[in-house]
Amino acid sequence: MPSLVAPLMSAGCLAGAPQPSLPVEGGLLLRPWRLADAAAVVRVFQDPDIQRWHLKRADTEAEAREWITRWQQGWQDEVAAHWTVVDADSDAVLGRVSLQSIILMGGQAEISYWTAPWARGAGVCSRAVTAVAGWALSEAGFHRLELGHSVVNPASCRVAVKAGFTQEGIRHNALLHTDGWHDMHLHACVR
Repeated sequence: MPSLVAPLMSAGCLAGAPQPSLPVEGGLLLRPWRLADAAAVVRVFQDPDIQRWHLKRADTEAEAREWITRWQQGWQDEVAAHWTVVDADSDAVLGRVSLQSIILMGGQAEISYWTAPWARGAGVCSRAVTAVAGWALSEAGFHRLELGHSVVNPASCRVAVKAGFTQEGIRHNALLHTDGWHDMHLHACVR
């Protein structure tokens, strides 16, 4: 069936090249995940705050390697792009930023993130989200990035605002967490 609108991003526009590493202000680097990062993922997911805001947990390095393999495959399938935030000098894992639910037709994606407990309070996440959003909107060809977080997660809201995402509204009872349904702030950034 013919489309009435040309796709904003063509198939192969992401997977046609290796996933890029992106420099981040302040001595950080966003790079694709490696299987060797599994121990850091398990360590991060032992944190009660991470467990509060995420729907799954990683208890073993084998589980974390499965996640990382799926994260790597997301780039090849052009449905997601996952980066680890690392210290550019030591390569220590400090966080994660992802573009998920990629829709090439409309150049859209959802951005998500977390910060390792040992890296919080230093602006790591907001700088990393800013870098991914800048790359996605200017170099990769995305038109719109959305970001959602629970209305009772002020730290995530601060990241969104610092990274230049405008709050557009509230999605009521939008996501089920371990403690019940949460209303979600919807933020967006448009090219």
